[in-house]
Amino acid sequence: MKLPEASWHQRQSLKDLIAVLDGHRGATRYVGGAVRDTLLSIPAKDIDLATTLKPDVVTARLKDADITVVPTGIEHGTVTAVTEDGPVEITTLRRDVSTDGRRATVAFSDDWKEDAARRDFTINALFADPETLEVYDYFGGLVDLEKRHIRFIGSAEQRIAEDHLRIMRYFRFLARFGQHDVDKETFDACRAAARELSKLSRERVADELMKLLSAVDPVYAVQEMIEADVFANIVDEIDPGAGPLLAVLILREEAYDIPPDPVRRLVALLPKDADKTAEIVTSLRFSKKLRRAVADRLRTLKPAVSNIPAIAYHHGADAARDIALLFAADDDLDTSLAKLKKWSKPVFPITGGDLIAMGLKPGPIVTESLKAVEAAWIEEQFPDENRVRTLARDIVKGR
Repeated sequence: MKLPEASWHQRQSLKDLIAVLDGHRGATRYVGGAVRDTLLSIPAKDIDLATTLKPDVVTARLKDADITVVPTGIEHGTVTAVTEDGPVEITTLRRDVSTDGRRATVAFSDDWKEDAARRDFTINALFADPETLEVYDYFGGLVDLEKRHIRFIGSAEQRIAEDHLRIMRYFRFLARFGQHDVDKETFDACRAAARELSKLSRERVADELMKLLSAVDPVYAVQEMIEADVFANIVDEIDPGAGPLLAVLILREEAYDIPPDPVRRLVALLPKDADKTAEIVTSLRFSKKLRRAVADRLRTLKPAVSNIPAIAYHHGADAARDIALLFAADDDLDTSLAKLKKWSKPVFPITGGDLIAMGLKPGPIVTESLKAVEAAWIEEQFPDENRVRTLARDIVKGR
């Protein structure tokens, strides 16, 4: 079988790179995601090369050709060539010497099948010759790809023991490529080793989780993760109705043609207690930006969802849209989202000086009164300046 023609392998910078690596003699092949995705007619994002050349030879050849090279994972045989069309990872063929579930010690190899055998899934162990585009499949990856069957190479238990993060990767690939069925051996191995996830770097686990939640429809994968006790070993708790809540959210996204967003979906999964969820996202070492985004979507829950413009004013239109998708009643959702289509944050039309002109004495009471006027203005969904001044005069009289 041959790799279908695709724009990415027509790039001159890639052809030049492969020529430098002596690809025409079979020393270098495309590998992994670029091969898999092209076979599925999905645009390839990252281009990876595998080679029989040792890292020092790769580095020397790239430097001699004035191609910038970065030793991104040199201890595991990986360098990155910086081309005008983007970075390309180049990895020397390897075999595992030892593993401890978190990292591996490798030795370099010149055996393509041996290198394929140490990869995770059959669909990720496909190589393609850059000149002939012939696909090399050592473990039945082409059949699995056709069936959308996600399966570890060899023993699922052994593959997971080599790197426990592969549990998360399995469910991520199930979400992205799989049908609504799991490989029994793989599922049983994931469930048996799920407790090992608690020992992994929180950043690595969180990264896999967010990639999974970015899939078009991760509902089935999430439900299987719950069944396999995966969530029980990566977060303190999830919402008791996480699976159904996520399913409803995704149906709403599809109905309103709203692109997937992993933060919105994460909120669907986690407890609807802002403090508890803050602890969870902090424990997963999420960025401050993401933690703030989660908090914004939980500060205002169901009782206040009816005032979507107020939520948009305080937390932004994106947060307001997500809150509506997550918490608004079906009958209110159309109206809520319609209010956000042309949303532009209004400017509060008066200042403390205006209140002083109305008779307030300078001091803290001005700030307090101004906040009260603004709250009344928001509650009435941002009336014009004349109405705001009427509200302000009423509040000033009461002071």
